[in-house]
Amino acid sequence: MRPVLVHVGPLAIPSHGTFILLGVLAAFVSFRVEARRRGVWGDERLLWIVAGALVCGALGAKAATAWHYAAVTGDTSLVGLAVRGGRSILGGLAGAYAGVVVTRRLVGYRRRTGDLFAPGVALGMAIGRVGCLLSEPPGTPTDLPWGVRLTPAEAAAIPGCPAWCADRPLHPSFVYEILFQLAAFAVLLRARPHLTRDGDLFKLYLLGYAVFRFLVEFVRGNEVAWHGLTRSQLFLVPTTMLLVWYFVRPQPAATAASTT
Repeated sequence: MRPVLVHVGPLAIPSHGTFILLGVLAAFVSFRVEARRRGVWGDERLLWIVAGALVCGALGAKAATAWHYAAVTGDTSLVGLAVRGGRSILGGLAGAYAGVVVTRRLVGYRRRTGDLFAPGVALGMAIGRVGCLLSEPPGTPTDLPWGVRLTPAEAAAIPGCPAWCADRPLHPSFVYEILFQLAAFAVLLRARPHLTRDGDLFKLYLLGYAVFRFLVEFVRGNEVAWHGLTRSQLFLVPTTMLLVWYFVRPQPAATAASTT
C-alpha cells in the first residue's frame, strides 16, 4: 500500500487526503450537472448549501471519532483531535446531512436538495475510498482468491496496521466499497426518471449504503463494541430501520415546501 502518493521535494503528498479532495471535486461537479439538469443551478443559495454540507461533513467526520481517539490516547488537545484523530465516513455523511438541513433553513431555500447530491456522493465516495485503500488496513484475513497481501514494510507504513496483517491474504474491503459506490452511481443515474417524489433518490442511496456498510463491517476488522457488532453497525441498525420505514409507509404527495 502507499500512504504517501508522491514526494514533491521535501513535501509528502498523502494518498488519503489527495483522493478525498478529488472525490469532493467530483461530487461537486456531479452536483452542478444535476442542478443544471433540473433547472435550479442559477440559484446562488445552492452554493451556500454545498458549503454547509462540506463544513459540517468535515466536522462530523472528526467528531464521530474524536472521543474514541481521546479515550485511547489520552490526547485531548485541539491539534490531536483535529489532525491526528481519525475520520468517520458515517459521521461525515451525518454531519453533511445536518449541514444541508440547517443551511437550507438559514438561506430560505425550501426545495429538497438530497436528490441533487445523491449521484455525486456515490461518485465522490468511490474516488475517496481509493485513498483509504492505499493508506488504511485492508480488512480481516480471508481464504478467498482475491485476498490482498501486505509485505512487512507495507504493513509497517500504514498507521494502525497490526503486525499480523503482513504476509497473509486479507479482504480488500475498500475495493468492495469502491465497486459498490460505482454501481450505486450507475443505479442512481438510471433511477432518476422513475422516482417521482423529491428526496427518494437520496434516501434510496442511503438505504443501499446502510445495508452494504453493515455487511462489509464484518470483514473490515474494526473494533467490536457490543455482541459482535462494531460501533458503525450499532449506528446503522436504527438508521436502516428508519429508511425502510420511510419507503414502506404511506406517504402524502411531495410538495415544493418539503423539508429534506
